[in-house]
Amino acid sequence: MSGNEGNNTFWKEFHILAFSNYIEYQFVLFMGALVMYIFSMFGNLILIIVVILESQLHTPMYFFLCNLSVQDILYVSAILPKLLAITVSEDTRIGFQCCIMQMFLFAFCVGTEFFLLTAMSYDRYVAICVPLHYALIMNKKMCFVLASISWFLGALNSLMHSLIVANLSFCKSQEIDHVFCDVKTLLRMSCSETSDIHVLIYVEGIIFGLLPFFLIITSYVYIISRSILRIKSVQSRKKAFSTCTSHLTVLLMFYVTVLCTYMGPASEHSERRDQIFSILYTAVTPMLNPVVYSLRNNEVKGALKRILRLKK
Repeated sequence: MSGNEGNNTFWKEFHILAFSNYIEYQFVLFMGALVMYIFSMFGNLILIIVVILESQLHTPMYFFLCNLSVQDILYVSAILPKLLAITVSEDTRIGFQCCIMQMFLFAFCVGTEFFLLTAMSYDRYVAICVPLHYALIMNKKMCFVLASISWFLGALNSLMHSLIVANLSFCKSQEIDHVFCDVKTLLRMSCSETSDIHVLIYVEGIIFGLLPFFLIITSYVYIISRSILRIKSVQSRKKAFSTCTSHLTVLLMFYVTVLCTYMGPASEHSERRDQIFSILYTAVTPMLNPVVYSLRNNEVKGALKRILRLKK
């Protein structure tokens, strides 16, 4: 295929294989994906509504959590509905433009979440370790700037990748052996030279992934060492540790799976590994985020009860 033909592949179709290798488990996989999608949408929507309606939750922490919830809703909606449709109908087709759009939304949300989680950890660090200056540092302007930078950098990075992939030539198999239009899978399918793109992905993984991850871990180390370990009450210390542990567990699940997928070495088993990891960061993490970060929180539960009482 010539370069010109490769640059005009917008009319082509791909085929997302998804769970086609596990036909005997199709129903179980469909139900699992459906439950995760419903819980993700329901949990994140509840959090957004409660924060909007309850003035006591108009704080920096819940502002960032609402941003994370909006991102999670966009995230799961870009991936899971198509996956569910493929599983039910067995119609694996996806248009080239739709594939690029799905890839754009995925990369956009992943990049944005990296920076939002970093902003959230910084907010918690200031609130716990520098409480006297919290209101001064985390003012409305600072919150807006941090959130805006997160969305902007996520969009910019995603747009760059989408434009690059959209102009590649695809003369190999049109079967995407993945659960969505993943950039690494599309690069393997391309007959264009993609070595520079792989290098770019690796460099971006360091800047957009490892660096924010290091900042988050550093924030939690300071929070634990300067605050939690100094709590005299054993019960309060255990509760604080439990909260930090749950936060770090979800963070590690998201960061480790994404970074291993896009920065890990390729092997004969890497495609299956990437598919398993993709379910963790596209479905499980968005479902757990509202539960771990907010719906277990007494402030949110109290606000939800007050809202329900008012409606009665």
